Amino acid sequence: MKINKFFAKANLSITVAIVIGILIMVNFFSYNIFYRFDLTQNKDYSISKVSKKTVADLRDLVNIKAYFSANLPSQYLSLRQEVGDILDEYANYSSGKIKVEFISPGGDETVKRDLYLAGIPELQFNVLEKDKYQVVNGYLGMIIKYGDKSQAIPVIESTLDFEYQITSAIKKLTNDKIANLGFWQGAGALDTQKDLTVAFKKLEEIYNVSVINFIAEKKIPDDLDTLIIIGPKEQFKDEELKAIDAFLMKGKSLIILADGVTVDQGLSAKSNDIGLNKILESWGVKLNNNLVLDVNNSLASFSQGFVTFSTNYPYWPKVIKPGFDQNNVAVARLESLVLPWTSSIDVNSDKTKNLKISLLAQSSDRAMAIADNFNLSPQAEIKNGVRAKFNLAIAATGSFASAFNQPSTGAGRLILVGDSDFINDNFLRNYPDNLVFFQNVVDSLALGDDLISIRSKGITERPIKEISESIKAMVRYANIFGITAVVILFGLARYFLRRRGKFGEEI
Repeated sequence: MKINKFFAKANLSITVAIVIGILIMVNFFSYNIFYRFDLTQNKDYSISKVSKKTVADLRDLVNIKAYFSANLPSQYLSLRQEVGDILDEYANYSSGKIKVEFISPGGDETVKRDLYLAGIPELQFNVLEKDKYQVVNGYLGMIIKYGDKSQAIPVIESTLDFEYQITSAIKKLTNDKIANLGFWQGAGALDTQKDLTVAFKKLEEIYNVSVINFIAEKKIPDDLDTLIIIGPKEQFKDEELKAIDAFLMKGKSLIILADGVTVDQGLSAKSNDIGLNKILESWGVKLNNNLVLDVNNSLASFSQGFVTFSTNYPYWPKVIKPGFDQNNVAVARLESLVLPWTSSIDVNSDKTKNLKISLLAQSSDRAMAIADNFNLSPQAEIKNGVRAKFNLAIAATGSFASAFNQPSTGAGRLILVGDSDFINDNFLRNYPDNLVFFQNVVDSLALGDDLISIRSKGITERPIKEISESIKAMVRYANIFGITAVVILFGLARYFLRRRGKFGEEI
């Protein structure tokens, strides 16, 4: 008996020693082998293959200095940890090419001056201390340096688009050539300093962005890669149309966000005949002078006297997952896009045989279009009409047919959207996902598809699917009585099992 106890103790000691040895080995390899398991659908907590490849291909050192003050409010402690985890991934996949340093500026005036010159502001935070709120100053910024070039991230508010900011900054610093983008000014187009400040600043983070004043300069610069025309409200002159046509014939990229119908603040609508169809129809597409209404729509706010109310507004179609071209990386991972007072786009298959067409965004198949007698009041009764699916945004690539018989010297790329209001500063405040769509289509033309997959990771809208009333009732009653039923069944099962056990013992 004592021998059995001896062997039992010996086996237990050996088992404990083996377990301790395994834990030591696992701990050792965990410090030497870096890997992170990310079980989220979009891999939100690990960097993408694009970022890994970007840092793996670095030719020289990249220094990242994160300026996080030590006295930040408690709600920013988790942000500091998350930022550190992401930067650790960059450093590990760079094979030593990325050096990360966290710095608390404290009261060092020299550091504060350098941060001010770099574009990183000193922020103010409300902190609850000794039962009263106090205002403290601090920093949440970052500077990325490569050689003699640097890129600042002024404020890190969250990690939602942090990977995109880091990778795009590294690409901008390490790329030998940065794409040149130009916003068309003229023909009543939206002003970049009044209406498009958000979109303009976002593009400036990656590209060389300028304003193209054709009336003054009489030409489109030869080194321009992408021309962007947003919201024209006046007739284009023939010389302007000819210059735009020639730009596309050179194999350049063109983005047009135009309204077939204009709507003023009093909800008065009129056809917006700006003459663009003269070149668009030659290229095989047409912007219609109509408004698309859809059962899939978004909320809009209206004022009536002193009362403001929100209601679902059919004239603000909402494109959801099935409406995006799943074969186009620019939109495949988007969840929603709201296009207020948008017009439909026709594609002439006879004239686009040599083009690759992508239907970027479409309405549902229960939409309809109105071309006259517009009544845009939210209380207006919508008359029954022909329901169909409409093209709201398209992309075309290839050799276009010139409207002015100009020679085509390369494969041009065109993005056409039947709305411009969706990218306006005022609209972006409520629909920030629209900016992601705009950035994605710009990137697809100017930079390629690399950064698109990173930016789209943060798109998390998950609309509830429509279900029948019977299923709704079943779910409701299951929530009310389900847990109770499970507990009762568990109790009954346990009761009968115990009775059966006692009955067996008595036998």
